[in-house]
Amino acid sequence: MWFSFWRSRDRFSLDELRYLIDHLTKVQIVNEVNKDFVIEALRSIAELITYGDQHDAAFFELFMEKQVLGEFVRILRTSKTVIVSVQLLQTMSIMIQNLKNEHSIYYMFSNEHVNYLITYPFDFRNEELLSYYISFLRAISGKLNKDTISLLVKMNDDEIVSFPLYVDAIRFAFHEESMIRTAVRALTLNIYHVGDDAVNRFISRAPHEIYFLNLIKFFRDQCSNLNHLVSEASKNLGPESRSSILSAVDEIEDNLYYFSDVVSAGIPDVGRLIMDNILKLLIFPLVLPSLRIETVNETRTGAVTSLYLLCCILRIVKIKDLANTVAATLLCRTENFAEDVLAKINGYNLEHGSSNTCQNSNAINHSLESEDGSLQVKIPTPSSSQSHPENGTLGQDCGTSCAPREALLSYVSSGNDVQVSGSLIVLATLLQTKELDESMVDALGILPQRKQHKKQLLRALVGEDSGEELLFSSQSSLVKDGISSGLDFYMQKLRDQYGVSCRCPEVEASPRAHRFQVLDTLVGLFCRSNISAETLWDGGWLLRQLLPHSEREFNRSHLRLLKDSLYNCSNRVLQETRGTWSDMLVTVLCDEWRKCKRAIESSSPRKDPKSILLPQHKPISGEITSGESSFAAGERMCEIVKVYVLLHHLHIFSLGRVLPDQPALLSAAEVSAETRAKNTGLNPPGPKPSTEINLVDALPCRIAFERGKERHFRFLSVTMGTSGWLVLAEELPMKQGYGVVRVVAPLAGCNPRIDDKHSKWLHLRIRPSSFPFADTSKYMNQEKVKPKALVDGRWTLAFRDEEICKRALSMIVEEANLQSLQVETILKPLLELDKNLDNSSFQCTEGNFS
Repeated sequence: MWFSFWRSRDRFSLDELRYLIDHLTKVQIVNEVNKDFVIEALRSIAELITYGDQHDAAFFELFMEKQVLGEFVRILRTSKTVIVSVQLLQTMSIMIQNLKNEHSIYYMFSNEHVNYLITYPFDFRNEELLSYYISFLRAISGKLNKDTISLLVKMNDDEIVSFPLYVDAIRFAFHEESMIRTAVRALTLNIYHVGDDAVNRFISRAPHEIYFLNLIKFFRDQCSNLNHLVSEASKNLGPESRSSILSAVDEIEDNLYYFSDVVSAGIPDVGRLIMDNILKLLIFPLVLPSLRIETVNETRTGAVTSLYLLCCILRIVKIKDLANTVAATLLCRTENFAEDVLAKINGYNLEHGSSNTCQNSNAINHSLESEDGSLQVKIPTPSSSQSHPENGTLGQDCGTSCAPREALLSYVSSGNDVQVSGSLIVLATLLQTKELDESMVDALGILPQRKQHKKQLLRALVGEDSGEELLFSSQSSLVKDGISSGLDFYMQKLRDQYGVSCRCPEVEASPRAHRFQVLDTLVGLFCRSNISAETLWDGGWLLRQLLPHSEREFNRSHLRLLKDSLYNCSNRVLQETRGTWSDMLVTVLCDEWRKCKRAIESSSPRKDPKSILLPQHKPISGEITSGESSFAAGERMCEIVKVYVLLHHLHIFSLGRVLPDQPALLSAAEVSAETRAKNTGLNPPGPKPSTEINLVDALPCRIAFERGKERHFRFLSVTMGTSGWLVLAEELPMKQGYGVVRVVAPLAGCNPRIDDKHSKWLHLRIRPSSFPFADTSKYMNQEKVKPKALVDGRWTLAFRDEEICKRALSMIVEEANLQSLQVETILKPLLELDKNLDNSSFQCTEGNFS
C-alpha cells in the first residue's frame, strides 16, 4: 500500500491533499513500518495548506471537512516514536505561522485540539522535541489578538480559570538553553501586548504573579554570576574572562530590555510587580549597600558591578517611580538597607567591607562661606591639609551611615580610575534619565544650569514670587520648595511601601549645597594625576552639562586649582618636545583637541556602562623612566596631551569663553631654520628610499642587518621642520659626493649611545615611523584580537675611528635639539595663551571674589 504513495501526481492539488488525508486516517497505530509515511504525510499536508491559504480556499475547506486536526491528535496518541511527535509539532507550527486568512486561524483555535497539544505530556528530555514544542507555542502567540486569545482560555464569571498557552510556556522561562528562554519571553510579550483585561488580571494575580518574582530572582543570579566573573577577571583579565564577562553582560541587558518591554505593555499591576521586586531583591539589599565604602583605594569589584547595574537599570527600565525612588535612596542616609544582610547572592559577596562611622559627608572638606553676599563652597587648596590625595586614599571615609550619593562623590574624589569612571557614568545616567523628576535631579546636585534658570523664569512669569528675586538671587527658595515636595513624596513612599526609614537633612537644610559639592568634586578630579585621560574627559563632559555657558559658579579656589593643574600639565607637554615622539606631538595635540571638544560638547556621554567592567585605559605616569620602550613613551605622551587639552578647554570654559575649533599654533611654514636638510638637497616631505641626496655631511659606517652580511653606508642625521630622520645612503660610483637613500628611520627617540667597550660603535634605538596610538578611545573591540608584543628596533653602527663615532653622536644630538626647538616654537602661542588666560582669570574674578 505504501508504494502507491510515491506514484506521480500533481503535487499542489486538492487530489494530493485528499489522498494524503485519506491514507493518514487509515493509520491505526504508528510503528517502525509506517512512520516514514506518516512523517512525510504530515510534512506535505503543512506544505499544501500553506499553499492553499495563498491560492485556493478549497484546500482549507477540505482540511476542515476531514477534521484533520482531530486526526493529528489521534496520530499523536497512537505514536510511540519521538520523531513523529517532532514532525507533528513542526507541521502545526508551519501551518499556524503561515495562515493569513482570519477564518482559518479562528478554526485552528476554536476547538480544544490546540490546547490538547499544548498540554500533552511530551517527553521534554529530548532537546529537539522541546525546541519544536516551544516553536509551536511561539507560533500560536504570534497570531493572538483580542478575538483569538479568547479561543484559548476558559472563563468562569468573566474571569479566566485556565490559560494553558501561558501557564505551560512560563514553565520553561528559566531553562538553561538561552534560545528556549528567548522564545518564551517573545511568547509572553505577545500575550501581554494583546491588551485583554481578563488576561491581564490572570497573569498579575496569584498564583501566576510568582513568575515576575522568579524573573527578578533569576536576574539577580545573573548579576551574581557577573560579579563573580568580574572579581576573577580583576586578578587576571585574559581573552577568555573578557569573553565570559561580555556574554554575561549581554544576558543581563537582554533581561533588562525584556523588563522594559513588559512594562511598555501598559499592565499597571505587572509594572508595579517588576519595580517592587527590583527594589526589594536587588537595589535595596545588594546594589546600594555595596556603594558604602570604608576606603576607596582598594579594588572593590562588588562596587564596580553595582555601579554598572545601577546605570543599566536606569537606562533601560523606563519606570518613572523606579527612577525617582532610586534617586531618593541615593540621597538618604539609612541604617536599614538590609543592614544585617551582607550584599551576598549565591555565595558571591557584592560588598567588600564597610565602616560603622562617617566622619564627614563630603569627600573633600566642604564648607559654606559668603563672598559678596553669594553662597560659596570653600574647597581646600593644594597647600592645605586636605588637599586631593594622589595615592587614592580618602581623607574623609564614609561608612554605613553615608548616603550612596556621598559615596559616589567620594569615589570621584579619591577612588581608583575604574571607580571614578563608574561614578561619573552613574551621575551622567541620572542626569539623562528622562523619567527622573527635575526636582530629584536638582536634589542630587546635577540639574543643568539652563534648566535651573528655566524653572526660575517660569516661576517668575506666573507671579508666584518676585521675578527679580527669583532670577537674580543666589539663594532662591524655589529650589528648596521644589526639592522638598518631590523628595518628601518618595521618602514617604520608601517608608510606607518598602519599610525603609530614611532621612536627608542636608537637602532640606541647603539644597544649593549639593550643586556646589558636585562642582567641587569635579574640579578636584581635574587636579588628580592618577586618573586616566579618558576618565577625566568624562568628568569634563559632566561639568559642561552642568554649567554650559556661565563662569559665575566658579570661585577663586576653583580657578586657582584649574590654573595650577594646567600649569603642571603644560610643563609636561614641554618635556615631551624632547621626548621619543616629539615629531608627532603637534599632530597628536591637534587631533586630540578636536576629539576633546567634540566629546565634552556632545549631547550624551561617550562610554557605555559596561566599559567599567573591562577597563582598557589605565593612568600612565607622567614621569619619563630610563629604558622605557617607545610604545610606553607614546602612551604616556598621548595621556599627557589628552589631559592638557581637557584642562585647557576647561580653563577657557571656566572663564565663560567659547572653545576654539583649533589650538593656537604656528604653522610649520612660519618656522624656519638652517638645517643639514638644505645642504643635502632634501625637499618636503623628507628622505625616502631611492632618493638622491648630497653626502656633504655624511659619515662612513658599517652595519649588518643580517648575521654575517655587513654593508657599507654613509650615515646622516637631518631635520626638516618638526620631523627628523636617521639616513643610511649608498654612494653613487658614477657621481662623486652623492648617494642614494637606502634606509630611513625616525630621529626622535633614537637614544644614541656609544658602546662602553667598543668606542667605535654607536647604538641607536629605532621606533616605528608611524604613531600606533591614534585610536585610543576604542573600548569594546580590543577583546577580539590578542595584541602582539611590540618591541623597538636596534641599530649598531660601526665607524672607522672614535672621532667619527663622536661626530656622528654630536650630529644626532644637534639635529634632535633643533627638532625639539621647532616643535616648541610651534607650541609657543598656545602656551603663551595659557599665561594670558591665567592673568585674565584674576581680572575677571577680582570684582566677584575679592
